[in-house]
Amino acid sequence: MSDVSAVPTPDRNDENFWTAASALVEPPWSEPGQDDAFTMDERVHEAVRALVERISTRVRAYRAAGKPLDPVLMASPDVQLALLRALHEAKQSVERLAESAATVAGRSGANYAQLGAAWGGIKRQSARLKWPHAVVRKAACESIPFRHAGGTAVVHHDADADAWWYTATGADQQDTESEPVHRTYAEAIAGATEYLLAHALPVRQPPA
Repeated sequence: MSDVSAVPTPDRNDENFWTAASALVEPPWSEPGQDDAFTMDERVHEAVRALVERISTRVRAYRAAGKPLDPVLMASPDVQLALLRALHEAKQSVERLAESAATVAGRSGANYAQLGAAWGGIKRQSARLKWPHAVVRKAACESIPFRHAGGTAVVHHDADADAWWYTATGADQQDTESEPVHRTYAEAIAGATEYLLAHALPVRQPPA
């Protein structure tokens, strides 16, 4: 396991906060263990089951009749098909979230070899094909938008101020334009990401 005591942990009001936040920590993660994998399966199943309860014809029929659904009915073939459909949606969500994470990491300094290593050890060329716009030349990076938390943002460079700024539209359709006050591209990315997270749509709860 990596020595986490060597990782700087400045507070948000520390003048070195953004410098530390934009510096890539190596190694970026420790390998998940079997317990971590089982816990992930449980959490994914919880999320997917919530979707099944909204889309399953059988479950909705019991709800409409005002009757509780016996847990054994989750093994019904039609409910399992609804589960399979919900799992497909979960896979699509993972792909969208992965693209967002790869883009933010790539725009902040990670290279395709590092993105590939994080995505289960795929090769650099495969990572480039999967996320072609994640890592871009600094001369062009300000012109390519990135998506996060259901919104979009574009980072720009102000040559006169020699500083970075961003425009962003959240998932709630609220938009903003920052001042050119960010010292680095990574700092502007972090500011845009923070805005998009603050304007993400709330998670819908399944009906009771």
